[in-house]
Amino acid sequence: MAEEQLAATEQQQAQEAVFGIEKIYVKDLSLEIPNAPQIFLQREAPQVSIELQNAVNTIDEGVYEVAITVTVTSKIEDKTVFLVEVAQAGIFQLRNVPAENIEGILGVTCPNILFPYAREAVSDLVTRAGFPPVLLSPINFEALFLQQKQHQAEQAGALTH
Repeated sequence: MAEEQLAATEQQQAQEAVFGIEKIYVKDLSLEIPNAPQIFLQREAPQVSIELQNAVNTIDEGVYEVAITVTVTSKIEDKTVFLVEVAQAGIFQLRNVPAENIEGILGVTCPNILFPYAREAVSDLVTRAGFPPVLLSPINFEALFLQQKQHQAEQAGALTH
């Protein structure tokens, strides 16, 4: 009887969904100040633009690398003040997760975990370069994910018509 309960418990544990963070790391980091030192003498307020990309790679069964790349470009008129690019990545383990949930976890949950690290790296790098810190606003990865899914569905619909 005890052996049957033990076997049932082991089977139940084997079926439970697992989400684990194996590693979080900076995959790529770059800073360019193409117009230094003259750009430091500029008194005009720069325009700052931000681009965000998300990439997912399967490493092994149930093991994924998710990377978000944040590119911050600061310009005064047509001159680049600085360009910072940070690729913040993580290795995540997903076991016994329903297939329909995996894409959402990789596209929403993992970027939400990585973004604060990327945000800190951007701010630190910009400050070390001699500029006032750039504080990135929080990003709603769920809204971006849903927007991307809607865009894919519209494209698929356009292809069938």
